[in-house]
Amino acid sequence: MIGIVDYGMGNLHSVTKGLERIGHTPFLSEKIEELEKADKLILPGVGSFRDGMRELQERGLDTFLQEWAQSGRQLLGICLGMQLLFEESEENGQTTGLSLLRGGVKRFSGKGVDGVPYKVPHMGWNRLTFQQEGHPILKDVPNGHVYFVHSYVVQVADEAELIASSEYGNELVPAVVGQGNVWGTQFHPEKSSVLGMQMLKNFAEYKEGAR
Repeated sequence: MIGIVDYGMGNLHSVTKGLERIGHTPFLSEKIEELEKADKLILPGVGSFRDGMRELQERGLDTFLQEWAQSGRQLLGICLGMQLLFEESEENGQTTGLSLLRGGVKRFSGKGVDGVPYKVPHMGWNRLTFQQEGHPILKDVPNGHVYFVHSYVVQVADEAELIASSEYGNELVPAVVGQGNVWGTQFHPEKSSVLGMQMLKNFAEYKEGAR
């Protein structure tokens, strides 16, 4: 059973519909006692890092998610939800994150090669490059493009946590990250056609130790 964390900032409808399309019936909740009953959790998100952490903290979900991950249960962050998995962000002032993965979040510079400006946010379809082709989230995932909408980008501190990437404005964009039972996608898998839906399926159906 998959629980979707409702903290007032998520792309809840599209994630729910995406899971339903691959044969799963998730539930939405902001209540810890209900989320505890899930086998896996998804942390979606749209908006600012600081607001997201505030909403999690006000509901006690920050500590809950840290304990959930430390217990070895699976957690997937999507878009802002992925960024919140990291240690900190400079968005709207320095803010501490969940610290489940190592690194921070900064705004795209907007300056490309030779100072030529590029548009921010990074919005639209972009190609993935796989750094860890054997990772379970990439099982049976074809090469192709996925759909991004973001103005801030993760800076991973541990290359072992980088699973797949894109490039935008001459900057590396960590697109899929993970360590152990904690995974994240910067793009929206539920809006990314066959490629993204396969990743959702891989998360939903993954069993620990399987490859």
